[in-house]
Amino acid sequence: MRILVTGSSGLIGSEVCTYFAGLGWQVHGLDNNQRSVFFGPQGDTRWNQSRLTEKIPGFIHHELDIRNRDGILSLILAIKPDAIVHCAAQPSHDLAAQIPFDDFDINAVGTLNLLEAARQFTPASPFVAMSTNKVYGDAPNELLLTELPTRWEYARTEDFNGIPETFRIDQSKHSLFGASKLAADIMGQEYGRYFGMNTCVLRGGCLTGPSHSGVELHGFLSYLIYCNLTATEYRIFGYKGKQVRDNIHSYDVARFIAEFIRAPRSGEVYNLGGGRSNSISILEAFAMIESISGKPMRSVYLDQPRSGDHICYISDLSKMKGHYPKWSVTKSLADIFQEIYEAWVARI
Repeated sequence: MRILVTGSSGLIGSEVCTYFAGLGWQVHGLDNNQRSVFFGPQGDTRWNQSRLTEKIPGFIHHELDIRNRDGILSLILAIKPDAIVHCAAQPSHDLAAQIPFDDFDINAVGTLNLLEAARQFTPASPFVAMSTNKVYGDAPNELLLTELPTRWEYARTEDFNGIPETFRIDQSKHSLFGASKLAADIMGQEYGRYFGMNTCVLRGGCLTGPSHSGVELHGFLSYLIYCNLTATEYRIFGYKGKQVRDNIHSYDVARFIAEFIRAPRSGEVYNLGGGRSNSISILEAFAMIESISGKPMRSVYLDQPRSGDHICYISDLSKMKGHYPKWSVTKSLADIFQEIYEAWVARI
């Protein structure tokens, strides 16, 4: 069995490569280290590419940009993978406004290139695409919230489990990143619904883990823990530092992808996060890493939220668990913090 993973040197891509290699699959990775172009040396992922080459027997790396349509068509034709997991992206909410053409060409057009290549040459193979909770724009901020000492919280009991897949995706501010990812999201669904392919779109919340090359513009927990260890001043953008995210370890993401590939469905969408049990605010994250490292957190507060940012976002996992009852979140917040902490200690 052959799997093609785009963005293979990134957080989720590398985890998927490792997980499927453990299942005995032949792993093809596609990555061109574009993250270093976006975010500079701290975003460089070559170290992760080298790790995969050393760790995975027979790992094949393809240095290719997903915007290269002819290259993508030729690669899919040559490999004819039994599954495709698409993790490559321009991932930054903020950076997208500075590079709108690159953002759209990578996120939307790059996804189309892969979907069409799959339709032409390997249409029966499951296709999993990583999307984002930013496809909902800032509409989740319209939910009634209550302010607690360290976090914002949903005020209504019916919202307790978080945002479901039925939540509206239009008539809100998305950021250009959210808009380009939404285009890719809809295209992924359409290739399933229109062409009958086994496609799945995963609307990720905060995806995290020790393989993350976290930077300020992308990688909430990884960057926060890096700042603590290096005594770097962490900038809080609005909402009193009480904004909430649910965090899921890349290992649990890879486990769900494997469940979908074992029993694929057509044109599906799932909200993918750590759920309520793995939700945490910035202030709460400060306290947790301080308790692990013994170092004080340095921060500065900017009374200006990121445009279109969520105040409180928790993924409702009901649909995922209903369709795939064998899957659950196995890595707790404590596990996640400890692993990221140890990874940064080893790398710094």
